[in-house]
Amino acid sequence: MVNEPVDESVDKSLVVVALVRDLMDRSKIQGSITGVKFPSGADGCAGADVVIVDLARNADAIGAIVDAEPNAKILGFGSHVDIESLEAARGAGAHLVMARSQFFRDPLAAVTGLLAD
Repeated sequence: MVNEPVDESVDKSLVVVALVRDLMDRSKIQGSITGVKFPSGADGCAGADVVIVDLARNADAIGAIVDAEPNAKILGFGSHVDIESLEAARGAGAHLVMARSQFFRDPLAAVTGLLAD
């Protein structure tokens, strides 16, 4: 078995939280982003540097996330056909909004891209 190199492109001091309820989605995110936390609501985002939001289940939480942690970068993902929700997330304060399939292709790349902007 070959050991894969650890991707160090996200600073380990960054606090990444994800408002994601689906266990399969959580597993995929945990497999890509070390140390990610999964709070039950927007109040658990205080102190976060990056907040990942499943727009299908938590789109209405973006305003509360901004209130809880105004300096956090917010990344929302949702259905590519739900243009209304994607646009609403942008309007509510999400810094980056992307299709679910695009996000799960490489969650770490999505976060590093968000931080690079």
